[in-house]
Amino acid sequence: MSKPYGNDAPAIILYGLQTCSHCKALRAWLTERGVPFRTVYVDMLVGAERNDTMRHLRRINPTLSFPTLAVGGTTIVGFKKDDIQAALAAFPEQDGGVNRHASEDRHGG
Repeated sequence: MSKPYGNDAPAIILYGLQTCSHCKALRAWLTERGVPFRTVYVDMLVGAERNDTMRHLRRINPTLSFPTLAVGGTTIVGFKKDDIQAALAAFPEQDGGVNRHASEDRHGG
């Protein structure tokens, strides 16, 4: 999967809404485990960035439900711990491993 926010972007992206309790829980779960990921709050995006993100989301999750977690080329819809753990285990480690990076937020504004 291409990295829509530049070459230095984590290849693990959490698409969510700021008001979504499942999105918040998944974000906290990933953070507690030191997983490097980027959070994209879709409800905070505007203009072309929102349109581009929604177009991308429709390709990987046609139902447009949240949270949507992209782990490399794998998409997990919902906070499904077993599926997420399996995707993370299969994800190639970069820069010394998955547990050495902080998360980053991205939203319009």
